[in-house]
Amino acid sequence: MAKRDFYEVLGVSKNADEDTIKKAYRKMAMQHHPDRNPGDKAAEDKFKEAAEAYEILSNPDKKARYDRYGHAGVDPQAGGGFNGHGGMTMEDIFENFGDIFGDGGSPFDAFFGVCGGGRGGRSGGQKGSNLRIKVSMTLEEIATGVTKKIKVKKQITCKTCHGSGAKDAKSVKTCGSCNGSGYVRQIKNTFLGQMQTTTTCPTCNGTGQQIANNCTSCRGSGVEMGEETIEIQIPAGVEDNMQLSLRGKGNAGANGGMTGDLLINIEQKPHELFSRDGMNIHYDLYINFADAALGHQFEVPTLGNPVKIKIPPGTQSGKIFRLKGLGIPSVQSYDKGDHLIHVNIWTPKSVTNEEKVMLEKMRGMNNFQPHPSAEEKGFFDRMKEFFNA
Repeated sequence: MAKRDFYEVLGVSKNADEDTIKKAYRKMAMQHHPDRNPGDKAAEDKFKEAAEAYEILSNPDKKARYDRYGHAGVDPQAGGGFNGHGGMTMEDIFENFGDIFGDGGSPFDAFFGVCGGGRGGRSGGQKGSNLRIKVSMTLEEIATGVTKKIKVKKQITCKTCHGSGAKDAKSVKTCGSCNGSGYVRQIKNTFLGQMQTTTTCPTCNGTGQQIANNCTSCRGSGVEMGEETIEIQIPAGVEDNMQLSLRGKGNAGANGGMTGDLLINIEQKPHELFSRDGMNIHYDLYINFADAALGHQFEVPTLGNPVKIKIPPGTQSGKIFRLKGLGIPSVQSYDKGDHLIHVNIWTPKSVTNEEKVMLEKMRGMNNFQPHPSAEEKGFFDRMKEFFNA
């Protein structure tokens, strides 16, 4: 089923400011919160949908990409295998957006004795940072999409302690503050009055364990520097400076925390023959005066196979020929741009004496004098015709 528009999900306009978006999300989240609607799958889906919309619209960069490219600009899964935001779990929502409800996550946590960040289990560990890389692509690769294998230097789970941070099994002890539960009970003031809540243990950070002797390789962090070869599927139609994300492929989290994301910045390589304008490809075809006057057939390169085009007699310099559908595909739809051929009549920089005599003779002929008719379009008319086509 197609995704709904994120602005429609939150019930806000496209020019809504950050505060309005935040209030709209809080209202939707409280209305469809799973604690208020236990066992209601439809409410849970709406709760997740609202969180997905807020994640995009509350982030200026993601919002800008969404406004320009729609869902495909922020959910590359639809075009090339990236993990989209639609795969967000309930645990992700409470961890990422618990601050929307104030300290302690959801306002309903007080009723059930669970902290929003730890609904699915212990919340110990620090989430790994996002990793940013640049991937260069040719126009040919952009036109078809490509799978690239990139070797990335990053923080990985410690191979010695397997992420525990402990020297050995004997070095891991049960936390004395929470007795291994990962949580401690607190009396908390809420908008409903004073209530008892359960929060993450500050001593063990929710792991339920304390380490007596740290791992000598990672010094207790659970991570170390290493390399990983990552396969990246990039959809067709991406643009220069577009950012894609690959979830869970960033730096490993310390002490068993979640892994960060890999952010891929697209860099379009300059092409020796073509230039790009959105989905359209431009190519300059240089022909001599005789071919322009008499007409000729040319084979022109495209991003795919070469194509033969016929230049009719009397073709003027600046004429644009359009090859429909041979440009760049849209990253968010099935549309494709065009391949535009700009005709340029080549003037020799030097001529022989024989050629000079011939040209002097032609110069005096009436047929070689400029006689533009009303149908002949100037530069600005041709540009207007091009953009309105």
